[in-house]
Amino acid sequence: KKKMMSEKKFPDVFTWIQNIPQITKWRTTSLSFCICPSTSDFPNSTLNLIAQKSPNPSVLTFSIIVQSNNHSTLYLWTTKQELSINPNSPNPFDEQTIVSLLFDFVETILTYTSNSSNYSTIKIPNPDSSKIDGLKDIFNAVILTLSFIVCVYEAPLYLRENCLNTLKNHLVTCHARQATISLMKLLGSNLEEQWMRTVNLALTNWIIEQRRCESTKTTTTPLFSYAVSAYGLWKVQLYCPVEAMEVERSSNPTADSRLLFSLKFNQLEGVMQFNHKVVVRDKWIDVIVKIDNIRYDVIKLVNEKLMSRRGAGEHEKHFPSRISLQLTPTLQTDFISVSVSKSSNNPGREFEVERSIEGSFDPPNSLGLRVAGREASTMTMTPWKFEQSVLGYTANLNWILYDSSVGGREVFSTKPSRFSIMSPRSWFKDRYARAYRSFTRRGGVIFAGDEYGESVVWKIKKGALGRRMEWEIKGFIWLTYWPNKYKTFYHETRRLEFTQLLNLTIA
Repeated sequence: KKKMMSEKKFPDVFTWIQNIPQITKWRTTSLSFCICPSTSDFPNSTLNLIAQKSPNPSVLTFSIIVQSNNHSTLYLWTTKQELSINPNSPNPFDEQTIVSLLFDFVETILTYTSNSSNYSTIKIPNPDSSKIDGLKDIFNAVILTLSFIVCVYEAPLYLRENCLNTLKNHLVTCHARQATISLMKLLGSNLEEQWMRTVNLALTNWIIEQRRCESTKTTTTPLFSYAVSAYGLWKVQLYCPVEAMEVERSSNPTADSRLLFSLKFNQLEGVMQFNHKVVVRDKWIDVIVKIDNIRYDVIKLVNEKLMSRRGAGEHEKHFPSRISLQLTPTLQTDFISVSVSKSSNNPGREFEVERSIEGSFDPPNSLGLRVAGREASTMTMTPWKFEQSVLGYTANLNWILYDSSVGGREVFSTKPSRFSIMSPRSWFKDRYARAYRSFTRRGGVIFAGDEYGESVVWKIKKGALGRRMEWEIKGFIWLTYWPNKYKTFYHETRRLEFTQLLNLTIA
């Protein structure tokens, strides 16, 4: 019921702009639309979007403002580019003009990113290229996203929390999320990443502010994920600020500020890809699902200059320590069985483990005493173990990272020993630069189908032929921080959960 009420009150900026009258007939210099109404906590202020004409009636600007009952106006944001409009047109904002305005807003949002150097050559789609399906919902989601970001950085403190909670409640509704997914598909993967890093940087700043002010209002986990089922491929994409993930264990919440800065301003980015095919047998049907690519990265949300000035170094960050995925058919009437391939390990690599002790005693006028000892051995480290299991018709896929330096304990569920933290030879020290590392140089992991498991096979009755069936993918991701180069004993593990639906036609 609460969700339906929220969607019913969703601000329809698109319709308001579409119905803006002929500019030469305006009775005032501006028109206003209320994005966030006043509340009992702040009865005298609203957050508005205004369209304002200049002395030249063919030029309009849009602004986000705080409007008070005493007629005072605080400008939070104004379009940098003036929009040229035919002042004599009875309908100045036709669909093509609104599309141009939409991409102006998109470009504005992307400018709020702190780390955009990788996307300088990526172009915003040409608004003339095609008609956009779901334009109304996409436009409304974009303007509310822009309002949210502007409020995080520009709104006065007394109004900020109320507006941000209102905007957040709108943006997490089903049709707003679906509209954002449609926009991401329109922009392409590179701009999608830049968009999500921009939005999640703002979200991270808001979460940090809420905790600093000890706000009693809870923030819904700002996980953004979506699924694609097409061309024999299942794909799930997800993004979540690390600061929003649930803390499962932490050694000391009062770690120094430079380290905490490095750990807070990151986001988890994940891609899960599965290839699937249907094989019709004489008496049954096989649905075969194979791992194509499982990728997780922890990406910094601020630029290297800011990270080096205020943080403990760009490589002091969380790393994936366990991934658990569950694939389950939602309607199981015609299912007969499910089979998985054997669990496997990464190829083992040999490491030399050295333990030594040294000491000296040289008192004045003495012969002196020195003690030295050294022990060396060779061991095989298999940092990642892959396990498959079955529960009912659910296939469980698990990747677990082990710490071989302390007897092969699971990293996500244990804490590092002080000896291993101090030892420069521990596998997780300098973990993004060593030749035999468990992560990519950027700090993520990639699991490919040629190394982790052959397939999962569901056997189904012939009566399901031609039917569109649904699978649920449920995932749990653990991120762990152990010190890399920074001298600290701080460590923690965070966890994220997500669920998506995937479709497959049995044909």
